[in-house]
Amino acid sequence: MDLGPHAGFIWASYGLCLFTVIGLIAWVRIDKAQQEKALKDLAARGISRARPAGEGKPSS
Repeated sequence: MDLGPHAGFIWASYGLCLFTVIGLIAWVRIDKAQQEKALKDLAARGISRARPAGEGKPSS
């Protein structure tokens, strides 16, 4: 494959894009773990998103 005189720029661009995508995937996975930990901590304190029995949909 001949990329011509711009081969370095092309490979650097692919590398930067790959690094960015991997970074975003890592960020999402780390944030997911943090959010799950926060939810477990809230649940352990008895705080939940569930509505008490008998309450219907909120009125708008």
